[in-house]
Order: sequence, then structure tokens, then C-alpha cells
Amino acid sequence: MTETSATTGTAPRPAPTAGRSHRPRRWWSILAALGVLGLLSRLLWLWHPTDAGTPVFDEKHYVPQSWQVLRGTEGGGRLVIGGIEDNPGYGLVVHPPLAKHLEALGMAVFGNNPWGWRVIVALLAVGVILLIAATARRLSGSDWVGLTAGVMALCDGILFVTGRSAMLDHFQVFFVVLAVYLLLRDHAQMEYRFALVAADGRTGDHALGPRLGYRWWRFAAGVALGCALAVKWSGLYYMAFFGVAVVAVDWWRRRRFGVTRPFVGTLLRDCVPAFASLVLVPVGAYLLSWRSWFASETGVFRHEAAADSDRISAWGLDVLPDSWLSFLYYHVSVLGFHSELTNSNGHHHPWESKPWDWLASTRALLYHSAGDDNDHREVVLLVGTPAIWWLSVPVLLWGIWRLIGRRDMRWLVPVIGYAAGFLPWLLNVDRQMYLFYATNLAPFLIIGIALALGQVSGWALRPDEPVSRRRDASGVGLGAEIRSLVAGKTGMLLTVGYLVLVVWMFLFFLPIYTGMPISDEQWQLRMWLPGWT
Repeated sequence: MTETSATTGTAPRPAPTAGRSHRPRRWWSILAALGVLGLLSRLLWLWHPTDAGTPVFDEKHYVPQSWQVLRGTEGGGRLVIGGIEDNPGYGLVVHPPLAKHLEALGMAVFGNNPWGWRVIVALLAVGVILLIAATARRLSGSDWVGLTAGVMALCDGILFVTGRSAMLDHFQVFFVVLAVYLLLRDHAQMEYRFALVAADGRTGDHALGPRLGYRWWRFAAGVALGCALAVKWSGLYYMAFFGVAVVAVDWWRRRRFGVTRPFVGTLLRDCVPAFASLVLVPVGAYLLSWRSWFASETGVFRHEAAADSDRISAWGLDVLPDSWLSFLYYHVSVLGFHSELTNSNGHHHPWESKPWDWLASTRALLYHSAGDDNDHREVVLLVGTPAIWWLSVPVLLWGIWRLIGRRDMRWLVPVIGYAAGFLPWLLNVDRQMYLFYATNLAPFLIIGIALALGQVSGWALRPDEPVSRRRDASGVGLGAEIRSLVAGKTGMLLTVGYLVLVVWMFLFFLPIYTGMPISDEQWQLRMWLPGWT
């Protein structure tokens, strides 16, 4: 998104290289470096820790289910990717199957061991780093901002720990950030198409504005959102927030390009295709993830329509096949489980937290603890890198002001993305919650900080120039240009200093992110807040 299209009401003219960098080698070099560092950080010592060779924390739920998916309950011992899980220890599988199907792929290669449990999520965690960097760069048009976001994504404690754990959250993060990136590609394509129409003077040919053709980037984003939903039901929040945001941007674009009736044009030409791409497509992807359940005979509640026919008959849906009635029964049961998992129902955990604790990562979460409390500790503690998470409130307030007060549409992504992962949980604070729910917040917080630092550093290292030397908006001439250059260099120094602090803090907390042996004194040095113990 260009500065002009993001912050002003003028219609930009198309360029032959729209959306492409004039210096692609530099950006690909940055991505390659981030990828290599991401692989090293996420894969080294991935087999540690374990609980006497078994999974740790909530891995104990998902690893057995993933192994069961791999072996197949009807496979006669054969390796059958796409089996089903029945979770016999708890009687109910409470999350959709996609993440466990993906986790099973790692076990197919490495076996039922820590590498097998964690390798797929670790590889996707590298993808998250690259997507965060690419999203920040696409928003800002600056390689520098993309690099800044990538370094923070590499060094955030919450992304690091969840990206090396055989749990579900990081799988969903990957698909959510992928959806955001694809929607940005869709936005750039629509901007370019509108600009072509405007350049030909055809914007006013119809009061509703031009038809834009099929939007394949948006369709792909719908598939990604469906995958996020097929990992956890909280993917519904992103479908709702992103869907509304996409339609709002469609209206804003038609209005900005001078369409006579932008609201009606959006209503008639954008809303229905958006609903198809961002609601129907995700629902289809979600249903497809249950293919193996429908094909099975022993899945959870697979034949509940026959076993509890009286209750199901009361729903008045007898026209549906028994398999679909059982599927609905399963979902109603899962919904009941989640709605009853509340503090008022007696569900308490010593490490649980509430949404306001996630804002600055003030309440940690213990994943693993072993060793002598005095001489030797091996601890994995989920806590965000303070230099990143302690900036969340001021950065969000700055982003809201930029979005509303200055109409800087770049901030729509971090603000809406953060809101989708945060606001819905405020509707039921009685529910039992944990810090790993905040994993989805991390990408948008990092992108917001990167945008703020980009503004401080004058959006340095844009794709088509070594250092941005745009004239100050308040004046013209050599003096304003010099002031802009000096401010940009000072901002770059501040940004570099901040990134050094982020890297240092990450390395300082690395022992308690990975379960390295440390003494009690070293442990106490890292307990900066009461909520971390």
C-alpha cells in the first residue's frame, strides 16, 4: 500500500511495477537470513524437554491424538494419515482435527518422539516469522520495517515457546497471519485495478463503480481462514473481524476513487462475493477437515444419532442423514464443554490468566518444571519478551489514533487483528483462560511496533531507494529535507538500539524458554514480575 493510497483521498495512478520491489535481491536476502535464523532457533534442541520421554503440559492431550490420527483406528496397524482420534482418557475431543492431522505428518517421518511431535509446528513457526516480516513490509513499503518486524518475531518469547510445542495455537497463528498477507495482496490488486480504471477515465461509467473480476487472493484468504477455524473455533473471530474490515475497505476504495454511489456499489458488487469467499469458503474448508471423521465408524459420537435418537429427534432435524445429525450432536457437546469451562463451575488452574494479563504478559504460564529447586532447575515458562509486550498498550493507542485521527489505513491490520484476538475473550471473563491464547496477538503487536518504528526512522530502506529522503509534510525546500534526513537517521539509531534490547532480552530469557539447566539464583534474576512465579 502506497503512502498516497493509505493516507489521502487521491487516487494513485498505476505503475508497471505496482506491488513489486525495484530491489528484490535485497528483500529476498533479508527473508533468507530470517529464514535461516528461524530454522536454527526453532529446530535446535527441539527434543527437549520431555516428561521422562513423554509430552509436557497440554502436549499430553494432542500428541496421543495425533499419533492415533496417524495410525488410524481402523488401519490394522498400518500408517494411515487421516485417521480419527477418540481421546479415551477424556471422552471428548474438543478441538477440530486439522492441527492434529498436520502434527501426524511429523510423526510419519520421525516417529512418536519429540522431533515427530514438534517438527511441523516448528517449521510453521518459521513461516510465521517470514509472514510477519512480509506483511509489515507490504504495509509500509519499507524493507527496513519488514526486517524490524522479522527480528522481533524471531525474538518474541511467546512465539518462540509455542512454536516449539506440540500444541494447537501456533498452527492457528500461521493460518491467521497467512490470511492477513493474502488479504493485503488482494487489496493491492484491487487498488491497481481501480487505478487502471481511473487512469482511463472510466470510474464514472456506472454509478456503482467498476466490477473487479474474481478475487483469487481473497478466495485463498478464505481457505486460510477455514484452516484457522479447523484448528480452533476461535478462528470464527477472525472470519468476522476480517470480513467486516474487507467490506469496509471496499467501500472506502470506491468512495476514494470517486464512485457516485459507493455504499450501494459495495453492497451490490462486493458484499455477496466477500461473503462467499470469507464465510462460505472457510466453512467448506472446515467441513473438509472432518473428512476422516465422516469416513470412520469409531469416531467420537459417530453414531450418536442412533444411540440418542430421542434427544436428537427433539431438534426437529430428522430429515438430515444420521451422519450429519451425529456431527451436529458432537458440536453441541463440544460447545457445552467450552461454555462450562468456567471459574464459577469450579474450574481453576494455578497458572490461568485473563485477557488484561495478556496485554503486557504480566501472568506467565509454566509448561515444564524439573530438577532441584535449590541447585538445579529446568523450566519452560511461557512469557513474552518484555521489550515487546510492555509496549502493547501505548502502541495500540498510537495505532488507534493514527487510524481514526489521521486515517492512516496501514494501522487497520494491527488494530483489527489484535482486536479479533482480544475483544471476544472479554465477553466471558469467567472462562478458564491461559497466556497461550495470546499467541494470536503477537504478530499484530509486532507489526504495530514495526510500523511505529518505521515512522520514527522515516520509513528507511524503501524498496526503490537506499534511504527515504521524502520532504517533510510541513514544508518544502532544502531545510525541510535536511530536517527530515536528520530525524530519519536519529530514528534509525533509536530503532537499532531498540532491536538490540529485544535481542538481548530474548537471549537473557532463553534458558527459561528452552528448559536449560539453571541455578535458583539465575531463575530469580529472571523473575521480574510477581505474576511470573
